Amino acid sequence: MKASLPVLLLLLVLTAVSAVSVAAAVSPAFVASVTDGDTVRLADGRRLRLLQIDTPELGTGECYSRAARKALLRLVPERSAVGLAADAGLDHVDRYGRLLRYLWRGSTNVNLALVREGAAAPYFYGGDTGRYAHRLLSAAKAAKAARRGLWGACPGTILDPFRQVETRQKDVTPPRPLVPRGGCDPSYPTVCIPPYPPDLDCSDVPHKRFKVVGTDPHGFDGDRDSIGCET
Repeated sequence: MKASLPVLLLLLVLTAVSAVSVAAAVSPAFVASVTDGDTVRLADGRRLRLLQIDTPELGTGECYSRAARKALLRLVPERSAVGLAADAGLDHVDRYGRLLRYLWRGSTNVNLALVREGAAAPYFYGGDTGRYAHRLLSAAKAAKAARRGLWGACPGTILDPFRQVETRQKDVTPPRPLVPRGGCDPSYPTVCIPPYPPDLDCSDVPHKRFKVVGTDPHGFDGDRDSIGCET
C-alpha cells in the first residue's frame, strides 16, 4: 500500500497537467460567418484560415467552390461554438493577418473532416507539414479513390499537397437570379447585391471590379484586396 501511494499521486498529477495542457492548447470561440470553404470570421472580428488544407477559390466560378463553403457551413454553422488549436511547428498568422488554426467542433477536427468528405484537399504551404499531415494525406487519397466531393465532381483535379488545389473546371451550378428582396448587402457599398443567403457567385451578378468591405458573405473578393469580381 505504501509503495503504491507515490505512484498513485504521480498519476493524479500527470493527469491534471495533461488536462491543463489540452485546455490551454484549444481556445474557445464562436463563428460569425463562413467566408469560403477554408476561411471563417469569428464573433470577435478575427479571421481564421484552416491550417494545412485548401478548397477551390470562391468567387471565381471554380468547380466545387460553392459546395466547399456549404460543407464548412454545415460543419460549423454561424453562431456555433468551436475550438481553435495552433500547430507549434507552423505559422500562427498568415500574410493577410488571418489566424492559422485547426478548427474543432466538439470532438470533430473540422480540417480533417473536410478532407475526408472531399470538400478540401491537403495543402502543406511552403512544404511544411503539421501534426495531422499524414492523416490529412491519407484521408485525401481515400476520398479521391472513392470519388467523393470535388474528386468526383471535378475529375481533372490533381492531388498535390504542396500546391493549392486547382479543380480546373468551372462550377456548373446554374446561376441564381439577382432579386434584391432583402435589400443591398453593406459589404458591397458601390453596387446593390442581395445579402446572403442565397450564396451568389460572380457569374450571378452584373457587376465587376466593385468595392468590398466587411465580411464579404458571398466571397467575391477571393484574393482579399477589397475588390470583388475582378475577372
